[in-house]
Amino acid sequence: MIEILYQDDDLVVVNKPAGILVHRSWLDKHETVFVMTVLRDMLGRHVYPVHRLDRPTSGVLLFALSSEVARILSLQFEHHTVEKSYLALVRGYLLGSGRIDYPLKVKLDKIADKFASLDKAPEMAMTDYQNLATCEMPFISTPRYATSRYSLVQLTPITGRKHQLRRHMTHLFHPIIGDTTYGDTAQNRAVYEFTGVSRLLLHAHTLLFDDVNGRRVQVVAPLDEDFKKIMTQFGLTDISLPFISKM
Repeated sequence: MIEILYQDDDLVVVNKPAGILVHRSWLDKHETVFVMTVLRDMLGRHVYPVHRLDRPTSGVLLFALSSEVARILSLQFEHHTVEKSYLALVRGYLLGSGRIDYPLKVKLDKIADKFASLDKAPEMAMTDYQNLATCEMPFISTPRYATSRYSLVQLTPITGRKHQLRRHMTHLFHPIIGDTTYGDTAQNRAVYEFTGVSRLLLHAHTLLFDDVNGRRVQVVAPLDEDFKKIMTQFGLTDISLPFISKM
């Protein structure tokens, strides 16, 4: 079962679990469970994904209930009128707030993009970040230090490049914990040994968009049990999680 966060006659918003693909992909032929097919079976009708989340990322995900509504909603993403925010646990103390303006090279798939140009210029990519809390844990991830430091941050993508948040955090030397592609292997191992949680600690927390009648809709996705376990063990349970303020 997939948790439904919001539904009307035209669309449905769900809380995507970490580790599940949004839809079937010929690049992952061995996979048998997809958010789109589970939701279709739950509702007894076709659903149309409007955007996507990376497989290891959890959180708010929007589907249309018709191809026409999918087209209307997709235009909002193309025109950047949709607002999204994520929660992430990152290595080290990332304090204050700011904007990361760092172009990213296009990430090509070895199979799907094998005929694509390899010399494309990096594309503009921007992410806003806001520190929510910091903590210092009594376990060692590197022999240089006796403790490990972490920050809980809110990330707001201004652009939508592939793996943008994960790549931007690594660019700042504050990789997201649990990121096996761009992250810190020693930190990932230390957190897993202390908590038993190995998932990517990146969660799509809020989504703000217009429905087909022009009404502004804000949806918030609760954290899953693994992310909440991390929050508890790292002493972050008293943190007031932010919401998008524009309505």
